[in-house]
Amino acid sequence: MAEIPEHLRKRAEEARAKAEAAKAAAASPGNGAAAAAASDAQKSEAESKIPAHLLERSKAARAQASDEPVAAPAAAGEGSGGVAVAAPPAVAAAAPGVTGPGGHTQRLLTVVKSGSIQDVKSKPQDKVHVWPHLLVVEFVAALFITAFTLVFAIFVNAPLLELANFNQTPNPSKAPWYFLGLQELLTMFHPMVAGVTIPGIGLLALMLAPYIDKNPSLKPEDRKFALSLMTIHLMFWAVLVIIGSFFRGPGFNFIFPWDSGLFFEL
Repeated sequence: MAEIPEHLRKRAEEARAKAEAAKAAAASPGNGAAAAAASDAQKSEAESKIPAHLLERSKAARAQASDEPVAAPAAAGEGSGGVAVAAPPAVAAAAPGVTGPGGHTQRLLTVVKSGSIQDVKSKPQDKVHVWPHLLVVEFVAALFITAFTLVFAIFVNAPLLELANFNQTPNPSKAPWYFLGLQELLTMFHPMVAGVTIPGIGLLALMLAPYIDKNPSLKPEDRKFALSLMTIHLMFWAVLVIIGSFFRGPGFNFIFPWDSGLFFEL
């Protein structure tokens, strides 16, 4: 059974007493001030926000706990008068059970909004810090590659060509495969254009790509700009390397490898 706090119960009783007095005063004809007082009393009763049945139930519960008679509510049309009667039999003969302090089984503390007591502290995030998450993984990968290269160099003998002859330049003289694209550009453009301008434009475009395409999606179909830019870059450089490796012969002239053979060594 719910117990109403004492200060709320007293406030409700005062509001009800004012309302009953205002009704009795408003019963006499031509009493405008009494009608206003009745209106104020009704507002006070509404502000108490305690239903009448809960108030009567609380009175009955307190009377049962202290073995005292409780005043029954006044009947309609009897004004503010009342008769002291004993607690109702249904309250007096309450079924025994586990009770708390004072013989009460329930206690109403307060009612609050659910939003005011909910605080979500952990919010999902899709970002992690560079240190230690990214740098630790990169450092471990660097250690693994270094160890693999060391073991590979110990057990695999790297082939070497014959001693260089300063009086005889190899023909064709080709750069390593990873520089053959640049050497191929030198056969087509001025050294300033082939060695600085075109590679600089490519590197600048790759650096600006993350700032131009800010789409956070990881799906390839959503990253058309980034994929197109990287595909063009790789295909452009791969074609230059393939031409310089297999289609350049003596004098770095253009040849067909199925006719003149291969002039390429790793």
